[in-house]
Amino acid sequence: MQLVKKAARYFAKKNYCQAVIVTQADLRVFQEKPTFSMIMGTLLIILSYVIGLPAVVFLAALAVWMRKPLIGIIGGPLIYAISMVVFVIGIRMAGLKHIKAFFAWITRVVLEKILGDEIKEICAVEGTTSAADVKN
Repeated sequence: MQLVKKAARYFAKKNYCQAVIVTQADLRVFQEKPTFSMIMGTLLIILSYVIGLPAVVFLAALAVWMRKPLIGIIGGPLIYAISMVVFVIGIRMAGLKHIKAFFAWITRVVLEKILGDEIKEICAVEGTTSAADVKN
């Protein structure tokens, strides 16, 4: 546990972590009404999970059943790469600001959970960071 606290102290001294602590990063951005692009991006992310690993498993089983290993050797990585491209496109469409807001919030929550009140002392000693350092 001591190693985890030491690592948390190290990261708490970084500008990004101090900024999310000082600004009390939250998830307010998720309260906005979703746009068409956000909905389509979320659907693409879900689709990437549906066509990702299940398709690879299906192709591997098909390769074994048909006794044609090239189906699994070529088809598996190919379909997985396609699912990754769909995932990245979905993330871009869903909105980068939501990802940034989530990571800022989770960073704050984890550091506060590990360090407790000590986090406020670290931020006070290192100096306050402006809210402009974290753009949600």
